[in-house]
Amino acid sequence: MRRRPRKGFRPEVDKNAPRVNQQIRTPRVLVIDEKGNKLGEFLTEDAISLAKDRSLDLIEVSPNSRPPVCKVGDYGKMKYEKKKKEAASRKTQTTITVKEIKLRPKTDQHDFDVKLKHARRFLEKGDKVKVTVRFRGREMAHREIGEQQCMRIAEACEELATIEARPRMDGRQMFLILAPKKVQ
Repeated sequence: MRRRPRKGFRPEVDKNAPRVNQQIRTPRVLVIDEKGNKLGEFLTEDAISLAKDRSLDLIEVSPNSRPPVCKVGDYGKMKYEKKKKEAASRKTQTTITVKEIKLRPKTDQHDFDVKLKHARRFLEKGDKVKVTVRFRGREMAHREIGEQQCMRIAEACEELATIEARPRMDGRQMFLILAPKKVQ
């Protein structure tokens, strides 16, 4: 058994969706038919009846122009095609994530090599790498050591990446951003 909708309940209207048929409030509209031919300026009621005669909808295409431009067409088909186009554009998008590698000025060679291996793997996958050198206490007096650590990683990944942001300080941290090179 179907429930009746609550009294006063109205489904949420999408603000970005074009107005259709009775939702169009302006008294006069400029009408374009389904083939793209300009039919001229009509009273809104006449334009809606014209669309109904052709068993189509009157869709407001350009609400900000004077008079608003409306197109005669199948609204359901238009929504479907728009949804398909958005899905196709999402499919072709590539998302780039930023992976972070943390070092210290006193990081030993073996630990450095492990971090370097991780950085190379991230770059090969197409991710950006943020190399962070964290300073503690009196290490702040030797920022050049942190910069050397950053540049060692950048030089070791030279064939895979380009430096997007040079080493710079941010509080007690120095960071460098490496971006993967474009594959031809």
